[in-house]
Amino acid sequence: MKHRLRLAMTLFVLLPMYVWAAPVRIGSKQFTESVILGELARLGTQEADSQVRHQRELGGTSILWSALRHGDIDVYPEYTGTLTQELLKGVAPDADIPALRATLKPLGLGITDSLGFNNTYAIGMREDRAAQLGITRMSELAMHPELRFGFSNEFMDRADGWPGIRQRYGLPQTQVRGLDHSLSYRAVASRAVDAIDLYSTDAEIPYYRLRTLADDKHYFPRYDAVFLYRLELEQSHPAFVAALRKLSGRIDEKSMQQMNAEAKLKGAKETDIAARFLGVQTDGDDAGLWQRLLRRTVEHVRLVIVSLGMAVLLAIPLGILAARRKRLGQIVIGLTGILQTVPSLAMFVFMIPLFGIGAWPAVAALFLYSLLPIVRNTHAGLVGIPLELRESAAALGLPSGVRLRRVELPMATRSILAGIKTAAVINVGTATLAALIGAGGYGQPILTGIRLDNIGLILEGAIPAALLALIVQGMFEGIERWLTPYGLRIEARQ
Repeated sequence: MKHRLRLAMTLFVLLPMYVWAAPVRIGSKQFTESVILGELARLGTQEADSQVRHQRELGGTSILWSALRHGDIDVYPEYTGTLTQELLKGVAPDADIPALRATLKPLGLGITDSLGFNNTYAIGMREDRAAQLGITRMSELAMHPELRFGFSNEFMDRADGWPGIRQRYGLPQTQVRGLDHSLSYRAVASRAVDAIDLYSTDAEIPYYRLRTLADDKHYFPRYDAVFLYRLELEQSHPAFVAALRKLSGRIDEKSMQQMNAEAKLKGAKETDIAARFLGVQTDGDDAGLWQRLLRRTVEHVRLVIVSLGMAVLLAIPLGILAARRKRLGQIVIGLTGILQTVPSLAMFVFMIPLFGIGAWPAVAALFLYSLLPIVRNTHAGLVGIPLELRESAAALGLPSGVRLRRVELPMATRSILAGIKTAAVINVGTATLAALIGAGGYGQPILTGIRLDNIGLILEGAIPAALLALIVQGMFEGIERWLTPYGLRIEARQ
């Protein structure tokens, strides 16, 4: 009894200390301004709380909002218009920050005052194209149904995006496609589209000589930049929250646009940009190419090995079951086939409520994608064994389990390994999307390269991923030769 009491008292003392020592996790969306704001928050609070980490480029609004609500991150930069139009249903479109603060409090969330700038949505066209058509206002777009629009994927479906604009302005355009926001500027500059959505602080607006069309029907609300945070930080990390609030009102629109330009147009690191703005010492990651490559390789290989190993342990028994029981087998193969049809990004997002963000939701998604090739090939390898061979083994009086281990599985080895090899190669490619939910890997430099329009960074992730896929394929071909019985190898060569 005394021992249990002592243990309980120890946990009672140590657990709060552990919670207190847990690092504050700042998240940011997959666009440059959000990453810069995340670094401003990290560097601006490091004197008050040294245990602060920034998890960059975690995807779009829904991923960050879900991660904050579930406690996978503690802070992230957001915009008041996004809160009123997209995240907080039933809130007045013109709700101010005190009203938002009152609405967020029951959710266990807090909000800072405005950081000092309004980064509203806008519609932009090339200056020469807009001048040619005489378009200066959004309402004038209705007179040109032939125009081609290229909007960011998130803007295409948001309540404050394309659906609402089309209704408010009565726009008849049908050639409307979704693009990554970073790529939309290239699209409009190359004349692939005529109009795109803009953020008013985007550095590319003057660089690409775009005309921002007047929102003459006042559709877009204010998008004042703020930080959302979990209210529990006020108890566990009060100094951090106090330092975070001191960033309010410090960043005007011109300053934010200049910082975006340094990153997007001059290639400066977000950490260095934030440090210069705050007047603090930078602590950026100075790792060279090989160090970064090694880190990303370890992250990527870990995702592939863990997910593939789990899939092998489940898929081979399922394939054996499918081969032994035909009706049940069709159900098993059908269900694993359905999993394969779910879009990769959607599968990763579906895993977030179950596992949070990071490596585990990525492992879970990759595990599900690995099942079908292994199940199907295990089933095909066993079913494809000639009937006379199976009857001969049964005539010898071998028990079912012995026949499976000694005869059927060895003969199906090549087919099973082919399924595992296919799953492994698929995993190597699909795992690049894991960076969207904070799992790292080769997808991280690819996403950053797309965001910064940096071909070198894209290749830094794409080339190693392709090489890893080739290595995996060659490795499994070697394993296949090693495990396949010698007699079957001779038969295959004949």
